[in-house]
Amino acid sequence: MITDILKQAREASATLSLLSDHLTSKVLMQVAEAIDANTRYILNANKEDLFRMDQEDPKYDRLMLTAERIAGITADMRAVAALPSPLGRTLESRTRPNGMQIDKVSVPFGVVGVIYEARPNVTADVFGLCFKSGNVAVLKGGHEADASNRAIVDVIRDVLVLNGIPREVCTLLPTGRESSSEMLTADGLIDVIIPRGSASLINYVRQNATVPIIETGAGVCHTYFDSDGNTSMGKEIVYNAKTRRVSVCNALDCLLIARDRLADLPEICKRLADNNVIIYADEESFAALAGKYPSDLLQKASADDYGREWLDYKMSIRTVSGVEEAIEHIARYGSGHSECIITRDQEVARQFTSRVDAACVYVNVSTAFTDGAQFGLGAEIGISTQKLHARGPMGLAELTTYKYIVTGNGQVRW
Repeated sequence: MITDILKQAREASATLSLLSDHLTSKVLMQVAEAIDANTRYILNANKEDLFRMDQEDPKYDRLMLTAERIAGITADMRAVAALPSPLGRTLESRTRPNGMQIDKVSVPFGVVGVIYEARPNVTADVFGLCFKSGNVAVLKGGHEADASNRAIVDVIRDVLVLNGIPREVCTLLPTGRESSSEMLTADGLIDVIIPRGSASLINYVRQNATVPIIETGAGVCHTYFDSDGNTSMGKEIVYNAKTRRVSVCNALDCLLIARDRLADLPEICKRLADNNVIIYADEESFAALAGKYPSDLLQKASADDYGREWLDYKMSIRTVSGVEEAIEHIARYGSGHSECIITRDQEVARQFTSRVDAACVYVNVSTAFTDGAQFGLGAEIGISTQKLHARGPMGLAELTTYKYIVTGNGQVRW
């Protein structure tokens, strides 16, 4: 059954090549309007999913939809609709000495598969980006969000059918391991697979896929407060990066602080207590915070508390001698996602940005900005932490590949 579904999705991809960018944008605008109009229907489905999940589960916040979050989803879809088409762009052009014209032109992948967990917003985001870039979206959501995902797909498919477009352009596979297994080995039916979720999900996809994949890795994010950091700026960045939304991959997990600025640590961490953030501190930072941060929220860190993606109101702190040791710590424990330095020293900032190996490196800016919409991409299909094809927030351009179109007037080669 899964193979038949995937074959229908592959067949539908031929239809997308016939659609004009004007029609594509028009359909996306209609989908956004339909999702807004069906907010109550989607929220009721989401309540079914939420009822089955423990509210203490870190995934609960990712799973939860609200009217405001749905409005954000449709705003992103409208933003994608308004962007220029990424297709048919001439990336390079050259004329050879024999008169042969070679053009490198952007084209869609064809069929893009995305495996994700308790994130119903991904359903709409992926469809919007795939549709605008000429790709069929094959979605495999987690069982936790099945009712929400199906409600959103129902709305999308109604709009597609009204416009004479095959509903298989947006395909949601059944939940369960069988769908994942068949999807990962659907060579010739799916062109690329993008996993979005926990490290265990990404590892499972990496180990079992025969279809090419683009990894969107877990986000173990650090902020380094340098010897020349501004305290008032630093405390706002740390507070925002940690507490804005703890369940997302760009949230702060570990604060690194220069040893000569430990006296400023209580001020930097002060607002975190308002959100009951539990701090796991090394010996030096623990001593600096003792008596100045709520004792019930302050614990001594163990080795396992570094390199963790908390996805919760928790954060580790480690004291370092300076930028060199901060870079070494990030190299050991980071996931290549988003890293930040707070400093007024331009040379130190240059060292940090040139040597830290991550998709996004920030100077005096919260890691919360690692997001396709915030980067002006309309939305994102994921944050790639690998280096081949795409890195960082993946928008429309990253959902295309290219082909060479060679034009001549009878040239032959012997």
